[in-house]
Amino acid sequence: MKPVLKVKNLTTCLQLDGKDFPVVSQVSFELHSGRTLALVGESGCGKSMTALSIMRILPTPPAAQPTGEVVYQDRNLLKLSEAEMRGIRGNKIGMIFQDPMSSLNPVYSIGDQLMEVATEHLGLEEEEAEEKGMQALEDVGIPNPKIRFHDYPHQLSGGMKQRVMIAMSLMCEPDILIADEPTTALDVTIQAQVLNLMRELQQKKGMAILLITHDMGVVSEIADDVVVMYATRVIEQGTKQQIFEKKSHPYTKGLFESLPQVHKPKQKLNVIKGSVPPIQKLPTGCHFHPRCPYAMDMCRQGDVPDFVVGQGYTAKCWLHQEKSDDL
Repeated sequence: MKPVLKVKNLTTCLQLDGKDFPVVSQVSFELHSGRTLALVGESGCGKSMTALSIMRILPTPPAAQPTGEVVYQDRNLLKLSEAEMRGIRGNKIGMIFQDPMSSLNPVYSIGDQLMEVATEHLGLEEEEAEEKGMQALEDVGIPNPKIRFHDYPHQLSGGMKQRVMIAMSLMCEPDILIADEPTTALDVTIQAQVLNLMRELQQKKGMAILLITHDMGVVSEIADDVVVMYATRVIEQGTKQQIFEKKSHPYTKGLFESLPQVHKPKQKLNVIKGSVPPIQKLPTGCHFHPRCPYAMDMCRQGDVPDFVVGQGYTAKCWLHQEKSDDL
């Protein structure tokens, strides 16, 4: 099946003190209609930077123009003019940002902000735009949409603001929805409601979802495919079942082992020693080797290839060299 979005060797650098430092390095993956791909990893691994690079909304400078390919409808988005990208952002590719409070304009009503999307991207007149906006609020389960339409962001709870963001991003029925940590600031009950809402809307509209998260519980709940990132690079990718069962990269294994176990509430949590390195001090070789319990001399120098460890399943780790040769 042809992917709705194909990302190939996407690289983005920040210019700091006159030097270029990569924040996204040679990232490649495919998004398919009706499926959810989760981009996971610790904070600082490059997940959000990947999404912002795809949407081309990083400020330049300090960000340099992304290189590589982001192919949507046979066009490389990185080669389009800004005017062409404006026709795609919010229209064909919607995005839910990490913090709904900072994403919604505090001085405009919810209705005004929804209507702006309808008039800008759908070309609707004021009366039609208002009707479309109220319908969008109803679609995401906001009670009394006619009243809430005239409310301001500060009058809504965190969960309601997140629903408004989802409504806004789905008004144009996009082919792709990018959701950056959509449940981070929400309590567990509201988290479940938001995830169920995203799943229902996906089934109804058949869109592809790129979900950015560090929460493995959210991944298990909603993802079909998983890409694990560490220090600007993709280090493992496959289906959710493959990743959860095999955990082929030591970093992925460490992420899972650091999760609390429901059936072992008193067990001491394992931790991955150290922290994600800053972009100015990325290690040579495998970026994870200073924290890896299995590190070998070969891990400390040169690029690590992607080894095939299953059908459509790869891991960037020398531990799989022999296994990959056998496949």
